[in-house]
Amino acid sequence: MEALKAENLSKKFRIFHQPPLTLQKVVYNLFHRKQLYQDLWALEGVSFSLQKGEALGLIGPNGSGKTTLLRVLAKIYSPTSGRVRIKGRLAASLELGSGFLLEFTGIENLYLHGAIFGLSRRRIAGKIAKIAEFAQLEDFLDVPLRQYSFGMRMRLAFALIVNIEPDILLIDESLAVGDLAFRQKCFARIEELKSQGTAFILVSHNTQEISRLCDQVIWLEQGRIRSCGDTDRIIEEYEQAMRVK
Repeated sequence: MEALKAENLSKKFRIFHQPPLTLQKVVYNLFHRKQLYQDLWALEGVSFSLQKGEALGLIGPNGSGKTTLLRVLAKIYSPTSGRVRIKGRLAASLELGSGFLLEFTGIENLYLHGAIFGLSRRRIAGKIAKIAEFAQLEDFLDVPLRQYSFGMRMRLAFALIVNIEPDILLIDESLAVGDLAFRQKCFARIEELKSQGTAFILVSHNTQEISRLCDQVIWLEQGRIRSCGDTDRIIEEYEQAMRVK
């Protein structure tokens, strides 16, 4: 069963190279037809589908469009052209902890973000203990987040995202949170969710993570799909190309 489908997605950003101009300079530039910006296509014609219970890896060099694609899928960015069809509840782990309020306690942030993801207060309350145990923060939920370390905030954010039972989960370079034991717990939880039918899209520069978790891989380069298909084959092609570079 199809969980997500991207159809010919493109995203353009307008990049300005000069500071704000005076009115005199604006008139001069208009008169001389001088262009002060360039159009940067971060994505061009990206199409793929994701099935229920499938994990898709996104690989590519920095600036290839991986994070932009996730943000379009998560509706943080609107596509310049193309469309996305999503079936079910989507959760995104793009910048872990970026939406947390530091003056709120851990439990207050969990209620707030659970509501953002569409969960009722009663349903969130039923998950608090599990989230706290997963994040190893049972004794800190009544503490304001400004007193948390960076690692504690990251663990809380990831524990929330993998315990709200989304239908589709987008993960951007966030499996490196915590120590080795916590990372192994994250892998185990993702594999458990996958077995239950959750679909994943994972962005990572760590090809071992991609190889372990993903059924298919898309290799992005300069906003376009350079290659896609079987995980081991695409990773081998990608690593060989990176060694040549």
